Amino acid sequence: MRLENRSSVSEFLLLGLPIWEEERGVFTALFLAMYLTTVLGNLLIALLIRLDSRLHTPMYFFLSHLAFTDISFSSVTVPKMVMNLQTHRLSITYEGCVSQTYFFIFFADLDSFLITSMAYDRYVAICRPLHYTTVMSQRLCGTLVTVSWVTACGCALLHTLLLVRLSFCADHTVPHFFCDLGALLKVSCSDTSLNQLVILTAGLAAIMLPFLCILGSYSCIGYTVLKVPSTKGALKALSTCGSHLSVVILYYGTIIGLYFLPSSINSNDNKIIASMMYTVVTPMLNPFIYSLRNKDMKRALRKLLSRKIYSSN
Repeated sequence: MRLENRSSVSEFLLLGLPIWEEERGVFTALFLAMYLTTVLGNLLIALLIRLDSRLHTPMYFFLSHLAFTDISFSSVTVPKMVMNLQTHRLSITYEGCVSQTYFFIFFADLDSFLITSMAYDRYVAICRPLHYTTVMSQRLCGTLVTVSWVTACGCALLHTLLLVRLSFCADHTVPHFFCDLGALLKVSCSDTSLNQLVILTAGLAAIMLPFLCILGSYSCIGYTVLKVPSTKGALKALSTCGSHLSVVILYYGTIIGLYFLPSSINSNDNKIIASMMYTVVTPMLNPFIYSLRNKDMKRALRKLLSRKIYSSN
């Protein structure tokens, strides 16, 4: 097979979603609506946290960063996908593809680290309530967020630097709706064993290790709740972390199903559908999860709406 030097590869072709031609218009409108919902919903969460002083707590500090991350995470892939569906253009430049890969990995890892920080916050709030104010200090929260950003940046940069050293085949068609790292390695004509090794080790560090930390936190929470004498007290304790647990199940459930199920189950179409779940659906659902299941957010929203109605009158 004829090889091209990586510097001569000017673009990749993204095959996109496994849909029929006559369905393009419907899916374009659907994904555009989902993207706008993601952006507006997460912006609303960030606005409520900013305006309501009662939401200036560690939990909502992490949530505001998660809202920004979800907007960015969805913005990395969805606008390009919608544009391709609308214009029928499948191409993406080499530089654009590498940039998309970097930012996708960066925000995916950042999402994972922020969710883990929120799990630790819930652990301290329920298992060590008397020490909560002391432990979850402003300094610690800032440190956790900073470490999350720096670590995610380092992981994404490592993958990207290893990607740009590869050469690609003459047929550089990517069977995905975005420049997924795994899909790009399959169209490379270079030895990708080092890339695969880094994906395995970095994936364990950025995804599985945080997931295990979350499981440990919720195990401790469950043990603490079981010792609560009253059912009402147990339900109150669980309600404070129900929203976060919903996000954990949505996010990690799809990722684990995508990367850890047998390859015989994960056909290319299944991988695309699973990728849609955690890149498009999960960021869109997060505002609904945190607003509909959270009394503080609903109270802040009512306060904001009543303020707007009062000012208009």
